[in-house]
Amino acid sequence: MKLVKVEKRWQSEHEAYVKEWGSARMVPSSFSLSGYDTYEAYLEELEMRQQGIENWVPNSNYFLIDNRNRIVAMVNIRHRLNDYLQNIGGHIGYGVRPSERQKGYATLMLAQALKKCKEQELKRVLVTCDDDNICSAKVILKNGGIEDEPFRDEDGSVIRRFWIEL
Repeated sequence: MKLVKVEKRWQSEHEAYVKEWGSARMVPSSFSLSGYDTYEAYLEELEMRQQGIENWVPNSNYFLIDNRNRIVAMVNIRHRLNDYLQNIGGHIGYGVRPSERQKGYATLMLAQALKKCKEQELKRVLVTCDDDNICSAKVILKNGGIEDEPFRDEDGSVIRRFWIEL
């Protein structure tokens, strides 16, 4: 298993991943291909977002690839927090391919993402999950997460917030 940057060579595998995800909101949203006419247009927009334009903070995006060169998960690492990320998104957002869930990939991917955060010289990171996402909370706890006060959104949903010291 290894983290690789999002590149043109992963297009067909990325498209297959998105197709398997289905109509549900893509998590993290930076990997959604909807609204782009071409994969090149997606890559151009992703590159601009990674630089921190408009509402985006500087960030990095990676695929977790297995030994068959199949994308099993995706992770978005935000290099700093804004008000929204402080409450809802955190430094790290990740998602696992539906057919690959419950195999330990999220735990592995978060551990590797934390190494990337160290390379960014972050001292501690915030990782969040929906209140009802018990599996994600367990992944965060396995990676050293210490739970902080939850955030209650305007719609009544609760976001659990965990800090991980690096």
